[in-house]
Amino acid sequence: MTRKALSDASLRSLDVPKIGQVDVWDTKLASFGVRISQGGSKTFVVKISNTRITLGRYGIITLAEARTEAKRLLAEKTLGKVRPQSITFPDAFDVFLAEKEKSRRARTIKDYKRLINLHFPFKGQLADIKHSDIERRLLKIKARSEHNHALQNAKTFFTWAHKRRYISDNPTIGFSQHKVAHRARVLTDSELQCLWKATETPTIYHTIIRLLILTGQRKGEIAALRPEYYSHNQQTICLPSEVTKNGREHTFPCGELTELLIQAAIGSTTKALIFPARGTGASPFQGWSKSKVAIDKASGVSNWRVHDIRRSFRTIHGRIKTPPHIAERLVNHISAQTDVEIIYDQHKYLSEMREAMDNYEQYLLKLFG
Repeated sequence: MTRKALSDASLRSLDVPKIGQVDVWDTKLASFGVRISQGGSKTFVVKISNTRITLGRYGIITLAEARTEAKRLLAEKTLGKVRPQSITFPDAFDVFLAEKEKSRRARTIKDYKRLINLHFPFKGQLADIKHSDIERRLLKIKARSEHNHALQNAKTFFTWAHKRRYISDNPTIGFSQHKVAHRARVLTDSELQCLWKATETPTIYHTIIRLLILTGQRKGEIAALRPEYYSHNQQTICLPSEVTKNGREHTFPCGELTELLIQAAIGSTTKALIFPARGTGASPFQGWSKSKVAIDKASGVSNWRVHDIRRSFRTIHGRIKTPPHIAERLVNHISAQTDVEIIYDQHKYLSEMREAMDNYEQYLLKLFG
């Protein structure tokens, strides 16, 4: 734990971490400190009951203002003046959702609703929920990945409730996520050949699988394609931020095979979506499980998931000597860029990505014959 006498001079001289965040705690006031991010921002925090409460960013509030607020909060805790507000769990969760809907994507809100309502269906007073209640609910979740997702969402909600003074203690403190082995399945060239051959019939699912092989995008992103995302003149697809997983707009070039598939798919639909679900067509294709069983049987490929295609796409680009930073841009991996790169490097790399996609399609053409 790093401690330092915080002053305006010392704040300006604090080192910026190369990655992540670091906390520097004040030697003059216990539990008061500043969090420094790799982007250079400095945020004042105070730790109460092992929970960090954000006070404000340096530059927006002064050191003196932050220290005064920290003293007030610590005094309230010591004197027992912090009292949880009377609110039920369902009512607090409604307030939480209404607030998050302003800054989170619809898919994130959907996850909040599913995971909290399914695994933490509390009905009484929010402040009455104890550590043991959370533990009992978590023990019922057998799948490690589901456990981790449920716990992460619960931590987000209860941390928010603690900051809003709805609760005096966060019941999720102390719980850790299970270790989950990362999947590393990469389809072989022969398996890709079998999948390509099994998707010759131009159904919605078959076209999606072929586009996943050709573009390396996520299945939800391809399923959500609309005609206006495709530019015939520029030969690109632009996925808006509300569609991508990382919330960043993603534009990538189309090779000749991709162009043919996209144009044919657009020409065969009258819906707002290129690959609509059955019925009104207001939502993207949803028949993943049933269609996957059929393609497994037709192709003879086993023990694979649709997402493995994306990993295979990225692996082949490494094999054909696509520069790593270009391959990462093709699959829209924001983690491959530092904060400084994101801010200062505004070059779109479209020509470089187009060359990589052309090389990739040439590889596939030789593979598929």
